[in-house]
Amino acid sequence: FITDKVVEPRLGKYTGESDNQEDFLTKLTKLEKKGLLMAGLVFLFIFGIAAYGVIPEEGYFRGADGQILTSPLIKGIVALLFITAGGMGIAYGFTTGKFKNDTDIMASMASSMKTLSTYFVLVFFAAQFVAFFKWSNLGIILAVNGADLLMSADIGLIPMMILFVILSASINMLMGSASAKWAILAPIFIPMFMIMGYSPELSQVVYRIGDSVTNIVSPMMSFFALIIAFVQKYDNKAGIGTVIATMVPYSIAFFFAWIVLLTVWLLFGWPLGPGAGIHYVLPG
Repeated sequence: FITDKVVEPRLGKYTGESDNQEDFLTKLTKLEKKGLLMAGLVFLFIFGIAAYGVIPEEGYFRGADGQILTSPLIKGIVALLFITAGGMGIAYGFTTGKFKNDTDIMASMASSMKTLSTYFVLVFFAAQFVAFFKWSNLGIILAVNGADLLMSADIGLIPMMILFVILSASINMLMGSASAKWAILAPIFIPMFMIMGYSPELSQVVYRIGDSVTNIVSPMMSFFALIIAFVQKYDNKAGIGTVIATMVPYSIAFFFAWIVLLTVWLLFGWPLGPGAGIHYVLPG
């Protein structure tokens, strides 16, 4: 509904300014279907090797202690993904005739990197901004002051949780890392809510609601520059303001939808998950 009634009418008619003709959907040819089949077989082959090395207790991809989390497979997951994607792409290219030799492979990789050039430039300057903001400690100062203000408010459960959502959403505009925000807010709000009789699980749920609704409109989000780069494939004039203005209706819709769901959940007192209720009883 938001897309059809709010966002799309504001975008205007798409005139096809993109030079990426491959982005337009066409019917697959028999050769392309064969290429996809070969790419799928490569995936299954690599997946089979990885699975055979991990599933058995004495598998060659197991860690020295026999665990999976400490295994070379997990530590080398980036290399595994590169080999898998590269192998599938090469199989598809040679099957469809797009690749004739290694020179064609290198040319294709270079062409793909061109689409990321804008992203690299944006990330460079975005990283400077994030680093200076972190150095100033403004995010921490605002988070602590906001927490103090919320703690001093003497209101009921539902209004307090709504204010916590707003606080989390506001801080998200200044701090991109979800773990960093939680590291600041958790020591303040979890004990406070526990003393008031509310579980730590509820604190985290409410925090994640606020954190999620402003992710797409926060310039501090780590993937924001990448999103701009993708948008610019279809609109060369698009920038930070364009992306934020386009995504704001979604952010507002998510905010009110989550608030309604949270309010209903709290009114009925439903559990948040297995063994995770809303209320907490202090020992003793």
